[in-house]
Amino acid sequence: MGPLSSPDDVADGLRTDGYLSDRGLAVAIFLAASMGRPLLLEGEPGVGKTEVAKALARLTGAELVRLQCYEGIDASQALYEWDYARQLLRARVQDSTDVTGLYAEEFLLERPLLKALRAGERAVLLIDELDRADDEFEAFLLEILSDFQVTIPELGTITAETPPLVIVTSNRTRELHDALKRRCLYHWIDYPSLERETEIIRVRVPGVEDALAHSVAGAVARLREMELVKPPGPAEAIDWTQALQLIGAKEVTADAARDTIGSAVKNRDDLQRVERELAELVAPRD
Repeated sequence: MGPLSSPDDVADGLRTDGYLSDRGLAVAIFLAASMGRPLLLEGEPGVGKTEVAKALARLTGAELVRLQCYEGIDASQALYEWDYARQLLRARVQDSTDVTGLYAEEFLLERPLLKALRAGERAVLLIDELDRADDEFEAFLLEILSDFQVTIPELGTITAETPPLVIVTSNRTRELHDALKRRCLYHWIDYPSLERETEIIRVRVPGVEDALAHSVAGAVARLREMELVKPPGPAEAIDWTQALQLIGAKEVTADAARDTIGSAVKNRDDLQRVERELAELVAPRD
């Protein structure tokens, strides 16, 4: 039985790696792996979408191939480029009018998408923050995500023998197109409950005391209620716990929060608001 052979195996494997998934995410990963379909993960920044792919690569022993999307990214940066310097050198050595062999495999520079297609099931392909790319790049991905193949004019069509496990993430800074969504399975990763966040902190911060883990989880939950520009996710909860632990804090107090709040709140306007409301942040609740 492999690590992705059932939802329970997925959840147990991820937990062993330090990633606590809920049942819905474990089922979505299991189905994506079993059906050979990309998995689109959406959610607020910092909820652990990227970490899913990293944990899956470690769990399966596959290579993590990451394509970080950004505004202006194009096919050549994501798929392949030709080594023009070496081609030029070859052209000088041979008849400059003879381009035979200049577009051979030896001059091809793999970028993440081509690398993942060739690796097949030996890779986990992470297409990270696709919402940052433009519509044209999203449209370019459709052939790859549906047929796991790409056409290089000089070499022909390259098809994955077995598809890699593909994780696509989006922070929803813009809505992705239906055509792309139809090619993917989908899961929304929400902020964790107080109990789950406490457990996440315990797992990810070695040696943390239960009181501090619970205190940070409660304070982070209150920060999210403030409707901040950039509410903290589990990643910030972990950072904050580590910061408090390093200064010797046993729980989130006003003084400790004032000294370390930059580990959890990373927007100036948010920071000013939180500093004004520290007393409310650390006040005990029934």
